[in-house]
Amino acid sequence: MKVALVHDWLTGMRGGEFVLEALCELFPEADIFTLLHIPGSVSPIIEKHTIHTSFIGRLPDVERRYRWYLPLMPMAIESFRLEGYDLVISSSHCVAKGIRPGGAPHICYCHTPMRYAWDMYHHYFNRQRMGAAQLFAIERIIPLMRKWDLASSDRVDAFVANSAYVARRIGRIYRREASVVHPPVDVEYFTSGPSQKSEDHYLMVSAFAPYKRIDLALEAFGRMGKKLVVAGGGEDDARLRANTAENISFLGPVSKERLRELYKSAAAFIFPGEEDFGITPVEAMACGAPVIAYGAGGALETVAGLDDDRPTGVFFPEQTVEALIEAVETFEKRRGEIREGDLINRAAGFSTEIFREKIAARVGEFL
Repeated sequence: MKVALVHDWLTGMRGGEFVLEALCELFPEADIFTLLHIPGSVSPIIEKHTIHTSFIGRLPDVERRYRWYLPLMPMAIESFRLEGYDLVISSSHCVAKGIRPGGAPHICYCHTPMRYAWDMYHHYFNRQRMGAAQLFAIERIIPLMRKWDLASSDRVDAFVANSAYVARRIGRIYRREASVVHPPVDVEYFTSGPSQKSEDHYLMVSAFAPYKRIDLALEAFGRMGKKLVVAGGGEDDARLRANTAENISFLGPVSKERLRELYKSAAAFIFPGEEDFGITPVEAMACGAPVIAYGAGGALETVAGLDDDRPTGVFFPEQTVEALIEAVETFEKRRGEIREGDLINRAAGFSTEIFREKIAARVGEFL
């Protein structure tokens, strides 16, 4: 069976790329189609495949500013000519699902409908991040993006959502049903083990994007004076580092090995954003770290709150500094109720093996 895998862009290993990696292992002979590819930025498993890129990859300063070419992305994804394939699988959070499948069945593994155009619009486009002229242009472009996004959803024969939360969003925006297969998490690598837990060392691991709400955690821990370690980087790096309290440490991007040790040593993992799924809380639980999370989105499917018989974390109900502080205080009073075995068992339900089995079954049903 000749398979084409379609992905928005290949610029680093994040949640979507781990999904693509698992798809590459399921379909080792598949070709990959993507808007742009920065060589060496993704895993060898992905890069050993034949990778086709669009004209976006040849535009000026694209490695740093590819998101600024958003208005051209629909045209770029439609520029691919897919012919002779038996199956097309897109891994999409932006425009990949808009590929023209050339007559082949098209299954879209949807991380979310285009977040820039819909639910996350005001997180990305606001006066704190852009000037008046930029906002003026964006306000005229986005309605066109939404129109294209809706129209191109008809090119998908079957949607698979990465969470029930996203499945509901697909239903609301595209008026389509979606089955749910949670993303793969490498729980065989991220495991608990000998490590010294810190009583006051909390951890965040995140891309520095607006909707991640890293700013919320920085202010809360700045007020509390408790030690917070932040791993990751991205577009909001300079803004977030400015005027940060001395009890907060920024590590930048870290290796997989270092990340595992950070999870194992942390008192708890802080997750203040509203995510479509959220792989890092599962990695943290697999390493024995409880999760303090905003009680919305994918976290409600991965983390068990204190009202559960086998809790793995604490939820806070609002994205406010006060609510996060209260959740940390609650965790410190009731941390004894959270058992390591429950954390590990909860994480095991999101393994890469389970993902492969469910996707293979979905493909088999569809074909």
